[in-house]
Amino acid sequence: MSKKMLGDLMRQAQKIQEEIGRVQEEAKAKTVEASAGGGMVTAVANGGGEIVSVKIDKEVINPDDAEMLQDLIVAACNEALRRAQEMVQAEMAKVTGGLQIPGMGNIGDLLGR
Repeated sequence: MSKKMLGDLMRQAQKIQEEIGRVQEEAKAKTVEASAGGGMVTAVANGGGEIVSVKIDKEVINPDDAEMLQDLIVAACNEALRRAQEMVQAEMAKVTGGLQIPGMGNIGDLLGR
């Protein structure tokens, strides 16, 4: 491989790396929503892998149903995080042209966690 080809490849790799950084920052501002229990519990997650809000229908709040409510919250949060991960992966695929880059397999890898 010639020095010119190598230099072009390095510039292209740096451009992709910068684009990935931009997409990661933009993803942190985007949110996805998921619900459980027919909409009784709704969780919102961002592309940074964080739960930003949880909404609970007032009809579900009953001390006798605390265990069920806890399960619904966990289910809604997990689904919201799964959707956030899918959103980030879709954005990354746009940048990388669908190439599978090692270490880019999940949201934790993307965010250095």
